[in-house]
Amino acid sequence: MTTHLLYLHGFRSSPRSFKAQRMAAVVQGRPVQWLCPQLPPSPAQAAARLLSATQDWPRDGMAVVGSSLGGFYARWFALQTGCRAVLLNPAAHPARDLARHVGEQTSWHDPGERFWFDPAFVDELRVLETDIARLAPGHPATPASQFSIVAQGDEVLDWREMLDFCAGGQIRLLDGSDHAISDFESHLDAVLGFLGLPEG
Repeated sequence: MTTHLLYLHGFRSSPRSFKAQRMAAVVQGRPVQWLCPQLPPSPAQAAARLLSATQDWPRDGMAVVGSSLGGFYARWFALQTGCRAVLLNPAAHPARDLARHVGEQTSWHDPGERFWFDPAFVDELRVLETDIARLAPGHPATPASQFSIVAQGDEVLDWREMLDFCAGGQIRLLDGSDHAISDFESHLDAVLGFLGLPEG
């Protein structure tokens, strides 16, 4: 049963994303501690803050849900903590893919919000990718520890790379859909079933 739930948004996204808001609404009224932070642009800072913010959480009662870059972070976080993870169209190779986004960026949910994506952040992602590669052989994903939703219609990420990244766990492969998983509502029951959230 999940008593502590962490949600991680994607690149240029925020806790205001549709999926984050939907998950927050599901948790409301249940005896579940919910955390959905605005992640800093620096992957190293994001990783450190996640571990610090959850250091007192019970490892057997916590879970993480992550979308896109947040899905990559969720896999890393699960390997660090041993918690269960739900990956939603996770970024499999973020250092490679985000290298072309170095420079000033705007937030999806508020174009007036700007941040700088530094070249050093690509190197920080490489460090996290190395962590995953080092830890994963000894702590492989299993159907009980990881559930993923991968959309073949993702217009941003390669679904075949996502399948490799999610290997070992349960995978719901969507024929179509998109990067945002706009039909997330139709898959919510499967996510909740995996998480095993207590009733309110």
